[in-house]
Amino acid sequence: MRFVALLLLAIAAVAQPPLVIRTEVQLVRMLVTVKNSAGELIGSLEKKDFAVTDCDVKQEIAVFERQTAQPLSVALMIDISGSTAKDLRYETTSISKFLRAIFAEGNQEDAVALFSFNYDVRQLTRFTRRQQQIESELKFLKPEGGTSLYDAIYLAARELRQREGRRVMVIVTDGGNTTSNLSYKGALEAAQRADAILFPILVVPITNDAGRNLGGERALTTLAQDTGGRVFAPDVEHLDTAFAEILRALRTQYLIGYYPRNLPRDAPRFHPVSVTVKPESTAGGKTQDLRVSTRSGYYESSH
Repeated sequence: MRFVALLLLAIAAVAQPPLVIRTEVQLVRMLVTVKNSAGELIGSLEKKDFAVTDCDVKQEIAVFERQTAQPLSVALMIDISGSTAKDLRYETTSISKFLRAIFAEGNQEDAVALFSFNYDVRQLTRFTRRQQQIESELKFLKPEGGTSLYDAIYLAARELRQREGRRVMVIVTDGGNTTSNLSYKGALEAAQRADAILFPILVVPITNDAGRNLGGERALTTLAQDTGGRVFAPDVEHLDTAFAEILRALRTQYLIGYYPRNLPRDAPRFHPVSVTVKPESTAGGKTQDLRVSTRSGYYESSH
């Protein structure tokens, strides 16, 4: 009887289907802008013109949209520390024009949330298309105190992670960070986990280096580059130009998506990603003159 029981168990084991462990590979999305050597945006490239690598492994592009119209969620962040007092009027006027431009064109689901930061960080509105609501909050801003820039990036990133489509931070600041609890590294990781593009607008109070927070300005430049954005440093009277250039960049973005394949087993927690224009591509001018801007990579756990 013992032999028969063992035989039956063996037959049952053979009859069972093999155990299959399935791993879900999530789509990695890269929002990309391309410029030529003159700084002009190039929006005519095709899927075949791009090459993508993840951890130095070539990837196949699965999703491609040229001049993508996916909805925008813009975290509009304004520095109201004491050092920004004299420029606040110019800033709020330019922000109103920027809001009008966003809501007048593009996707009808585009939305903006207003944040202010000094020593404290406050979300003044939810994501909304009600321009009047945002502008009414702008009227009550009062510059005072220090600057918790990195804390503001963290809070905005947390809110953006809940949004569908493209996620953007537009940060109007003089570049300082004096009162944050969070570090630069923590702010960058929060932005990258939110898949958010940063566009800092540096309102520099003086033109010479003496008295400027050059370290803070360099930090914002790196934050922008690593998330696929760009820093603007206009004269305060020319803020409108910076906002207009940001909007043009957002309207000329490519969306490139891929499912990571054949990655090394020892791939780091943060995956470095490279998006380039192939040498054989001729659209928009000479390939060597085309500059690609996109985020530097992604954290695997965020996808």
